[in-house]
Amino acid sequence: MCGVDPFTDVLTANAEYAKTFVDDGRPGVAGSGLAVLTCMDSRISPLEMLGLAKGDAKILRNAGARVTEDVLRTLVLAHYLLGVDRVLVLAHTDCGMTKNTDGDVHAKVLAQGVDSRSIDFRTISDQRTTLVHDVQRIRSWPFLPPKMPVAGGIYDVRTGAIDLVVDADATAEEPPRT
Repeated sequence: MCGVDPFTDVLTANAEYAKTFVDDGRPGVAGSGLAVLTCMDSRISPLEMLGLAKGDAKILRNAGARVTEDVLRTLVLAHYLLGVDRVLVLAHTDCGMTKNTDGDVHAKVLAQGVDSRSIDFRTISDQRTTLVHDVQRIRSWPFLPPKMPVAGGIYDVRTGAIDLVVDADATAEEPPRT
């Protein structure tokens, strides 16, 4: 690929898209008041799976749909500046973050010549327990309203269905549904 721009395909596609693009004038706020945290897995189309349209929700993505410091920071901005008043955390079946430990990931990266031991990859040993913990982390973040609805579920990449594990009104003490 020497001499070939690695982004030619997407920039060419964008040029075609831009030819017929029409600004619909939507503001940058979440039209439905929803923020969705989900995994970066390319099999997931958050707006489609939730029956939403462009502009309806703020979509946050990372490996494993984990609630990190940056997710919390982003949710504060989304709530106070962009109209978010509820949060849905969506993990998914067949997630690579559930198939490895941090040690496994470090070994695989080291095998390619890079020492990644300073990174916490936040792999997941028990997806339901992790989801409950991550939902509670949002609920207890002191910079977000204490009564803001936060729920958590697991999206099935084979059926398209969501199993709601943590209801919006569940308390932190409640175990995940099995």
